[in-house]
Amino acid sequence: MATHDKKLDGQPQAVPDREGDPAPQAPFDGDQSSAAAQPATSAEEPAAPAVGAEATPADGPEAGLEPPTEEEVVEADLRERAEKSDHYLALAQRTQADFENYRKRTARDVRAAEVRGMSRLARELLPALDNLDRALAAVESSGEEHHLTQGIRLVQSELTAALARTGIEGYTPKGEPFDPEQHEAVAQHSVEGAEPGTIVEVLQSGYRLNDSVLRPARVIVAG
Repeated sequence: MATHDKKLDGQPQAVPDREGDPAPQAPFDGDQSSAAAQPATSAEEPAAPAVGAEATPADGPEAGLEPPTEEEVVEADLRERAEKSDHYLALAQRTQADFENYRKRTARDVRAAEVRGMSRLARELLPALDNLDRALAAVESSGEEHHLTQGIRLVQSELTAALARTGIEGYTPKGEPFDPEQHEAVAQHSVEGAEPGTIVEVLQSGYRLNDSVLRPARVIVAG
């Protein structure tokens, strides 16, 4: 019967024991003990680059870009300043143009308001001036000089001069061709020696304010 101490060819041999005994441990030397002492390296840990290998540039928007030079920085700054200057200049020009338009519009509105005011005042004064004209015409037709006639003439001349200083002037179109924009025909008569369409008598003088007719002259036209 074989025993556990039996040796074959000078080497110890492991003899299986009974069923259920643990398997014998393999002998180990010093190298194996030192390898077991070191921690295992994870399979997922990336391998370190080899010594002397060149680093690969990272992918992305910054890859392969060089920093701008000083001249490029100065040029970009000057370009930005020039664009701002052009913007502010255009803004100032638009503001000046708007102000000029506002000033002209305001002056035009003021002038129109003045014309409306003078026209309204003139229309209120014209009947009084007509009465002065009728009074002088009556005195002249009578052939007698009244002591108040000189005063009436003075008032008439002063009032007429005041209206003329504001641009209001009267007109008497006797002998002129009839113009419906400036004349108001009251009647039409056949007059010997007068061409048809000619004004033969002025019943009431007309008045203008610059180029605008304040009141048309009332006339009789030859037929």
